[in-house]
Amino acid sequence: MKFFIDTANLEQIKEAQELGILDGVTTNPSLMAKEGITGKDNILKHYVDICNIVDGDVSAEVNAMDLE
Repeated sequence: MKFFIDTANLEQIKEAQELGILDGVTTNPSLMAKEGITGKDNILKHYVDICNIVDGDVSAEVNAMDLE
């Protein structure tokens, strides 16, 4: 069994990582908005911040308004 935390809250992610029980993070645009993170650049930076905390997998759902 793997333990993934479903959040965009960096403090919660750090806490789970420090406990040594975190296998990864799942997050999405609605969780980003809940944390007050908006705008393409801020969202991309936040995904990088999450990846820098987590040793495991990161599943990051995104939104697109066009194919490109």
